[in-house]
Amino acid sequence: MSLHKTPSSNRLHIAIFGKRNMGKSSLINAVTGQNLAIVSEFAGTTTDPVYKAMEILPIGPVTLIDTAGIDDEGRLGKLRVEKTLTIIRKTDIALIIIDSDGLSDFDNSVIELLNKSKIPFIIVINKIDLSGNAEKTILDLKSKNYHYLEVSAKNKTNIDKLKEMIIKYSPKEFEQPGILTDLIQPGDHIVLVIPIDTGMPKGRLILPQVQVMRDILDNNAVFTACKVEELDNVLKNFVKKPKLVITDSQAFEEVSAIVPEDIDLTSFSILFARYKGDLPKLIEGVKALKNLKDNDKVLIAEACTHHQQCDDIGTVKIPRWIKQHINENIHFDFCNGRDYPANLKEYKAVIHCGGCMINRKEMLTRIDISYEQGVPIVNYGLTIAFVNGILDRAVKSFKDAFDIWIR
Repeated sequence: MSLHKTPSSNRLHIAIFGKRNMGKSSLINAVTGQNLAIVSEFAGTTTDPVYKAMEILPIGPVTLIDTAGIDDEGRLGKLRVEKTLTIIRKTDIALIIIDSDGLSDFDNSVIELLNKSKIPFIIVINKIDLSGNAEKTILDLKSKNYHYLEVSAKNKTNIDKLKEMIIKYSPKEFEQPGILTDLIQPGDHIVLVIPIDTGMPKGRLILPQVQVMRDILDNNAVFTACKVEELDNVLKNFVKKPKLVITDSQAFEEVSAIVPEDIDLTSFSILFARYKGDLPKLIEGVKALKNLKDNDKVLIAEACTHHQQCDDIGTVKIPRWIKQHINENIHFDFCNGRDYPANLKEYKAVIHCGGCMINRKEMLTRIDISYEQGVPIVNYGLTIAFVNGILDRAVKSFKDAFDIWIR
């Protein structure tokens, strides 16, 4: 997949933090080799996070995030700071930009949050062409065992070394396996069931479907794609049974009735629960759904914003199925996009979408936020399989998750 076509959610996210006028935007321009960010002598030029896709070899495609100064002032400045700090949720590795004066209280507050979230970071001492001796600052950084580098964004001094450090200290878990790598072998045949309904974008497929197709091809396997109405005939025409059937979660009940029991079955959403999140933890979350009582509150969270259809999966279908199959007196709240609540304690459970539009770090952070507050979290696909009574079958291919479910 080319640099420009790699989904943002699959890129390493590198966030740049620091006080105003430390040269964060200049550093982005130096690292990318382009004048992408506005540079000014006036403090506070960057007012909102700015995202830029680029490639750093051998990591590959990354997203650089330029943030507002963490010491911004005034009421509007406070909002900008809050916005900046939410970026930590999706950060894989951080760059903290300082000058020869060393770390400020603002910098230390970010470092505290990064350490709490176990996010690696590099201290970048910028403006060495202007500030002169930074020996005292370097001694302080060494005493704290921080990774650091002196650079000049303006003169592009040590920018290549900075890229090497990003590669060296980026989290190894970012290099996650493919969506299906451990489930299929070269030559296996996979059937993809893709309903064409009002929720399907006109003239194209949705991202999880495309990514699964690409992953199948990367693993030297083959796939057949069909609608639900064609599935029975497709299966009858196989000389050798397919390795796996993957369906849109909304068609789980119908597809399960068609696919023979000796063929593995799962959904795009459950695959993404594992690929983007923590499937065993999400399986634990399903158990909370069974115990919902009258007047309990459930949060339904979408990672992106989209035009809602009359029979929208998150706001209409899942609440309806919960009321029909579990308890009719459940109350639902909804959140979309980046507005994931920091306080979840009023909820008995969170039902989250597959997270295809956010990176793995942000999805894992959302799971961690929920668990830290004792609020179980589950995703759409697992919820739909559960209410249809086929969760055993839908997670059978994933031994660790299956073992948790059948305990």
